[in-house]
Amino acid sequence: MNIDLVLSNLLNPPVLFFFLGMLAIWLQSDLDVPQPLPKFFSLYLLLSIGFRGGVELHKSGFNNQIILTLLAAISAALIVPFYAYFLLRRKLQPGDAAAVAATYGSVSAVTFIAATSFLNELKVPFGGHMVAAMALMESPAIIVGILLFRLSIKRGDSHGDSSNEGLNWRHLMRDAFFNGSVLLLMGSLAIGFLTGEKGELALHPFTSDIFTGVLCLFLLDMGLVSARRISGLKELGAFPIGFAVLVPLVNAGLGILVAHALGLGAGDALLFCVLCASASYIAVPAAIRLAIPEANPSLYVTMALALTFPFNIIVGLPLYMSVINSLWR
Repeated sequence: MNIDLVLSNLLNPPVLFFFLGMLAIWLQSDLDVPQPLPKFFSLYLLLSIGFRGGVELHKSGFNNQIILTLLAAISAALIVPFYAYFLLRRKLQPGDAAAVAATYGSVSAVTFIAATSFLNELKVPFGGHMVAAMALMESPAIIVGILLFRLSIKRGDSHGDSSNEGLNWRHLMRDAFFNGSVLLLMGSLAIGFLTGEKGELALHPFTSDIFTGVLCLFLLDMGLVSARRISGLKELGAFPIGFAVLVPLVNAGLGILVAHALGLGAGDALLFCVLCASASYIAVPAAIRLAIPEANPSLYVTMALALTFPFNIIVGLPLYMSVINSLWR
């Protein structure tokens, strides 16, 4: 791994604020971010990244490569939960296996945003269509995870039919495809695409000038939350911990190979790779909690938030970029 990339990432202000949040918990400080603010930060970051992505998409337009990239993103979100589920079923019950599989098949918007910040620091360009890829990857894994769980229960449990009847699929589909984060991302993307350079000029102070500052505050809060979750890792055992680190590495490697086959630029390749390697800890838990109440949230949320998220932020970004730089040369 290129040491310069590692240092560039570690000395990036948002990453340092993430460490500061973790340090505050370890030092038993009373530092805290009042609860309504993290939600506001999330809304702002999703709006900004979606809008800016739409503007870039307006500038570049659609072509065959962009369409193939979006199809590849959807395919990844469908395939990953399938193979993850069958790996997880060796050690976990169907509900937990389906929840974790959906978590790792979906994406982390915060990891994606951190990756765009990392690319901006390196001055590596990337396309706005990758925001659309992120939005499209969020929901399919949720549907696949729940379907796998329902099929498993129906095959091996006499109560499968009543469980199926208790699930409102219409509401599930609506929540998966039109949950707040996906709707805001896609809506902002559409607005940015429709308004183009004129919209970019009008919103530039809001969507660009303060973006890094808000990201720092948000990652400060994420550091606080992650450090609190780490205390529960001992209860997970070796298998979930190994899965939370190794599977993202495998998914990242596959993502890099697909990006290379599609002929993506280095910036787009990193974002595609990060989307494949990340795990959702916002959209998926919200849907899984309703659809699979049997699943243990302390398992799938802790794996994604306390292990995979910090790993991708601290180690993954420079590692993936180093591999991409080597291959793309």
